[in-house]
Amino acid sequence: MSDAIRQLEPAALWGRFADLNAIPRASGKEEAVCRWITGLAQNAGLEVSSDSVGNVLVRKPATAGLEDRKTVILQSHVDMVHQKNNDTAFDFDTEGIRMRIDGDWVRAEGTTLGADNGLGVATMLALMEATDIPHPPLEFLFTIDEETGMTGALELERNWMTGEILLNLDTEDDREIGIGCAGGIDLGFSGRLDTCEGTGESGILVEVKGGSGGHSGMDIHKGIANANKILVRVVREMMAACSSDEDVELAALDGGGLRNAIPREAKATLAADGEAATWQKRMAALVADILAEYRTTDPDLAVHFHTVGAPDRVLTSTAGENLLAALDCCPNGIDRMSPDIPGLVQTSNNLARISLVDGLVEVHCLTRSSVDTEKMDLARRIETGFLQARLAAARGGAYPGWTPDPESEAVRMMTDLYRELHDEEPLVLACHAGLECGILGSRYPGLDMVSFGPTILGAHSPDERASIPSVSKYWNWLLEALVRTPERA
Repeated sequence: MSDAIRQLEPAALWGRFADLNAIPRASGKEEAVCRWITGLAQNAGLEVSSDSVGNVLVRKPATAGLEDRKTVILQSHVDMVHQKNNDTAFDFDTEGIRMRIDGDWVRAEGTTLGADNGLGVATMLALMEATDIPHPPLEFLFTIDEETGMTGALELERNWMTGEILLNLDTEDDREIGIGCAGGIDLGFSGRLDTCEGTGESGILVEVKGGSGGHSGMDIHKGIANANKILVRVVREMMAACSSDEDVELAALDGGGLRNAIPREAKATLAADGEAATWQKRMAALVADILAEYRTTDPDLAVHFHTVGAPDRVLTSTAGENLLAALDCCPNGIDRMSPDIPGLVQTSNNLARISLVDGLVEVHCLTRSSVDTEKMDLARRIETGFLQARLAAARGGAYPGWTPDPESEAVRMMTDLYRELHDEEPLVLACHAGLECGILGSRYPGLDMVSFGPTILGAHSPDERASIPSVSKYWNWLLEALVRTPERA
């Protein structure tokens, strides 16, 4: 379907998006795509360089008549989230994304689409190579590893860029002008817990499937089911339902994946008395309650019980109960809404990954807040629960937020232009995602920054889709903004 994608307008943007999606570009594996971008810049006769971590910077002189304007930095990240449905056969390391047109949307076949932030990258490539688009002096910054650690932004070379205005192309609603974002911190918990021989007569595999998933920042306010939390709820209820002569013992856990994706699937292996069908019946009321709770946000959610081989080793009763209690009590979702900006999530946590194999436990959370003190307070509270389960805590990947400045020159320019083009008010707001702008602003103090982009739904999930009409709308907005760039002081 890439040929059909290339026929969409603007053709230069969609064509480069199709080219980009043919290149595997997992976070931490961006070398091939960065080489490709470097080659395109060189073929266009432009100045191009890389810094020590692999970010790419391309410079393009202004077109005639706009030489006196401020230099504009266009910025997007080259990596994409790799998520697929369990029944989709796909190798992200070797295959290009298989795209299709679905009405007014572009989707992928059973995987993430890579529109986040591939459409921003494609926009920059189209502008980089264009010979008939008027623009001020431009710098194109392609950053690496945004999705798993923001490494590119955090280690961006200082005194490398010269621009005064930065347009980040990573917002996912074409009505929005982003002027602030949350900071975040990765929390990890690990340890080897005590095990013993399993006493259950059967092995029971409990699976939670069909969650809607989504971005743990942009979608956290939607109340989407976290498969890890639901799995723990079911397993704890199974243990509570045991009679005095029954046991349910925890052998393995496997749930979630990337730290910034709301977990869609999770499973637990248990040693238990009774077959799967028996437990399915005993837990039917609980499962019905859960499905009813999430019928709006997660209509395809399901909980299944399967009989498997009885596990040889399980966690001891104390270790299993303490681990499940810590997971159950771990805050997930919204912790506090902003009292200053209506509708903005201020602080949240995503219980992103749980794993238990042969007594070895790993748990990962991504904690976000636009208020640094709240972020660290929530991190401390989460750590307290897992320390009680005898797991070691580690912090990493901390990054700052981006403080809104609604009166900045760039914000006023983009707001006035949107109003002029569409005869309506844009949504000028801060978001709960961890945009790179906060980090870039700390590396380059004084940058006047704005984030915007086309409409993308379902980012970080196989339901990701990009609005075709929205891409044209955003492209025209950007081209007009470049012409309106203020003069240098």
